[in-house]
Amino acid sequence: MFELILSPEGTEFQQKVWLELLKIPFGETITYKELASRIGQKDAIRAVGNANSKNPISIIIPCHRVIGSDGKLVGYAGGLERKKWLIDFEKE
Repeated sequence: MFELILSPEGTEFQQKVWLELLKIPFGETITYKELASRIGQKDAIRAVGNANSKNPISIIIPCHRVIGSDGKLVGYAGGLERKKWLIDFEKE
């Protein structure tokens, strides 16, 4: 185990979303709706998705762990095939 000090640049809202992403346990997923609720803005689902897409260090701040409300893989800058691979890898 190691510690890494992170300081990605972004808006206050983006920072809030990214900090919440760090709380998603390895091997687990949540929905964009749940992420919006966790930051106290349950109706900000699209804004959360947008902040997620602006994550400058996506392999460290695990934005791939966020999925659509219907359980489908949506929205990953690295491509959905990579998102699927990362989620599957973490579940092993």
